[in-house]
Amino acid sequence: MKIYFDHEKLQAYQKALEFAAWSETILERVPKSTAVHGQLDRARTSIVLNIPEGNGRFTSPDRCKFFDIARGSGLESAGCLDLIFIKKLVSEVELDQGKTLLKDIVSLLVGLIRSNSPDRLHDETVEYRVEGETKD
Repeated sequence: MKIYFDHEKLQAYQKALEFAAWSETILERVPKSTAVHGQLDRARTSIVLNIPEGNGRFTSPDRCKFFDIARGSGLESAGCLDLIFIKKLVSEVELDQGKTLLKDIVSLLVGLIRSNSPDRLHDETVEYRVEGETKD
């Protein structure tokens, strides 16, 4: 795809488009009458639209506001995938594919937020364990 705008160079934006395309086939399986269909559609759209909106802002707080919204929508999309998995409309492999894309998007957005707000407080990285997971 030809680059016309600065936001199109961002990996977060490229990954967001990749997730939007990937999730299209998933949404085709989910009945439109279910709440999760509309929620996932809105959340994935929010990721894609808030990245260019934030990138086009002139002040760091304005940029971060939109990157924060996109990050939250990425996390919301992950929750939607969990609900779709519970409904047995996606396989575990597909769930892993979608969440891997979302993890990349969220991580890239956190990087954009940090690079645009050096004075903003950040939590220290914490290692989380999941039930049944053993530490090496």
